Amino acid sequence: MAEAADRDPEPDTYPAPDSEGHKGPLTIYLVKQLELAIRSFMDEALRPYGLTTFQYTALTVLRHRGGLSSAQLARRSFVRPQTMHEMVRALEERGLIERAHAPGNRRIMEARLTREGEDLLTACAPAVQKLEDQLLLGMPETRRSAFRQGLEDGLASLTGWHQG
Repeated sequence: MAEAADRDPEPDTYPAPDSEGHKGPLTIYLVKQLELAIRSFMDEALRPYGLTTFQYTALTVLRHRGGLSSAQLARRSFVRPQTMHEMVRALEERGLIERAHAPGNRRIMEARLTREGEDLLTACAPAVQKLEDQLLLGMPETRRSAFRQGLEDGLASLTGWHQG
């Protein structure tokens, strides 16, 4: 049985309606709940490939950006540098990434995806797409673009990140 603190609050305990008249949990609470659900389903979908959601994220960042230090990769993958250091070692040991000295700065090691890493991401793609499709399944086609744009706008407002 769930503890009282683990359950959603009763509807009459939600904050007053926001400026647009919405009553219920805060948007940031809903986003966090969505993130936790996605991570759980992603971990399950990626388990057969021997990856976690965080490892998958790091590999996809390297696919799109390439040549990143562990610190840069940590920032773009939403993990602490210490966590990324361990993850980079594990991914390198599996042959999914390789590291080499950065051009012009031998103190910095940059990670790049290997052919094996590319192949694994390609193999994972159908499972990840299935989860994306499931997320959007109950949403009318006309609202999907607005949903995505709202997420991008919120991210940009908080972090300065813009889709480019």
